[in-house]
Amino acid sequence: MRVKLAIGAILLSALTIPAYADPDWSATSKALGRSGAQAAGGVYRVGLPRSDLKVTLDGVQLKPALALGSWLAFKPMGDRDVMVMGDLVLTQPEVNPVMTKLIENGFEVTALHNHLLRSEPATMYMHILGHGDAVKLATTLHAALQESGTPLSDTPPTTPSAAIDLDTALIDQTLAHKGKVNGGVYQISIPRAETIKDDGMDVPDAMGSAIAINFQPTGNGKAAITGDFVLIASEVNPVLRALRESGIDVTAVHNHMLDDEPRLFFMHFWANDDVKKLARGLRSALDKINLQHG
Repeated sequence: MRVKLAIGAILLSALTIPAYADPDWSATSKALGRSGAQAAGGVYRVGLPRSDLKVTLDGVQLKPALALGSWLAFKPMGDRDVMVMGDLVLTQPEVNPVMTKLIENGFEVTALHNHLLRSEPATMYMHILGHGDAVKLATTLHAALQESGTPLSDTPPTTPSAAIDLDTALIDQTLAHKGKVNGGVYQISIPRAETIKDDGMDVPDAMGSAIAINFQPTGNGKAAITGDFVLIASEVNPVLRALRESGIDVTAVHNHMLDDEPRLFFMHFWANDDVKKLARGLRSALDKINLQHG
């Protein structure tokens, strides 16, 4: 009887443990100055495209969705605690003012580097990590981003267009992954097979752990491509060789996180060439990577 009572008490206790509610994303968006959307893995993701910048590379004016898309991803960790990760696109004069605001308020800067070569003006990419209350984190991020020209107000919603001057069926078939049109750019996200963790916590695709490949049409069957391959150490040079053999520039190899598992390296690339040729080159690189299928 005592055993039954004890078991009953344990079950009752488990049933009365309060479930943690999601943070107030509306209040978070208000503090940040920009709204986001729910993504897979319980992530609330906010896009912050640098539409204020006019960046050209090899004569191509880059659309924000191609290579100028700052983003922040908030993930609830329980008991009202949130982890936020992000990638901030900054001009060189903006880097240290933004960094100072962040580190003064408890944020970590996990990487600072280029993604592109020869772009005018040059852009830098600051990867960040923060923990705490979602609204407080958003307030700090707002103050930091005000040190840059990053647009922080919501723009009127527009109807997304699926039309783009690219043979997307060819791209999908060649890469064996389907993309979507965003801001005049065809974007493909490809997860790795492993579960990615940082400091022991899961890092879903929406927090930057998936391979990103972007195509911007440049006319006459050509496209500019950029993005990043997410690689373990043994994959770095096989992928690098596959890209170079296909005439695709490798523009950076570096980390984005500090305590990731497995240890990851991010390889950025650039080319402006025939779409079919580029898709084949990208596929040859993808064949060297442990990808999630199905």
